[in-house]
Amino acid sequence: MKRILIITVVSVLLAGALVYVCDYASLRFRIPNNRAQFGSVTVQRAWIIPMKDGKTQYSFDPPAPQECVNALFPHFGDVPCWYLRRHAKQQVNTGSQ
Repeated sequence: MKRILIITVVSVLLAGALVYVCDYASLRFRIPNNRAQFGSVTVQRAWIIPMKDGKTQYSFDPPAPQECVNALFPHFGDVPCWYLRRHAKQQVNTGSQ
């Protein structure tokens, strides 16, 4: 029983590593058909600033394009476009509250 569990865990880890490597190779070598590696998504960022009197101040940045990668996982320091499209409105907490 223990041996089956170890084989299953190792197989899942190897499959995950293989998917990540194939995703990177697909992005790096533009597979299939010379596709675009990078995309752009317009992001609206809101800053949440706690004040000393207990109130909260909100500051909004104008919508700005953010670079993303057309892949399943983050690569080259950019987030995937599919994730950024779903999280186009971002909140940044600047204090502890």
